[in-house]
Amino acid sequence: MMTAQICVARIGAAHGVRGAVKLWTFTEDPLAVRDYGPLMTKDGARQFEVTHLREAKDHLVATLKGITTRDDAERLNGLELYVPRDRLPETDADEYYHADLIGLAAVDAADEPLGRVVAIHNFGAGDIIEIAPDKGATILLPFTNAVVPTVDLAGGRVVIELPQEVEGDEAPTLT
Repeated sequence: MMTAQICVARIGAAHGVRGAVKLWTFTEDPLAVRDYGPLMTKDGARQFEVTHLREAKDHLVATLKGITTRDDAERLNGLELYVPRDRLPETDADEYYHADLIGLAAVDAADEPLGRVVAIHNFGAGDIIEIAPDKGATILLPFTNAVVPTVDLAGGRVVIELPQEVEGDEAPTLT
């Protein structure tokens, strides 16, 4: 079985004329991206070694081995970079890598199936868990201890406490 690949960064625009690139990381410590060894494309066809990394305003500036011109750097714009899951550090209690949650069965408190976890999103106001039922539209819920009280990675499931009502979800009054 192939080890899961975790997206840890995305290359942005070229920076300067010597092949540096803007780099957005998806790691808790942005500079940790250099500690995971070679970064690769999702298909593993290309690998990149970070030779220099520095912080900028809202991103990092990286120099990648073998990328020496602005043209080389521009060709990498938008490329997502991955590492094998087993290269990442273990998580603390109640911390999870998104990739570890994708595919888990979602059940309610009575152990009735709700669907499967298909994504974890963050639009700026906290993590959202997306669950796809067997039929119908996906369900988006806050990924909080109240809504997701149990994450059982070994058992391959998450327990969901469905909210009783959604704030502002009042029935319209007809006149």
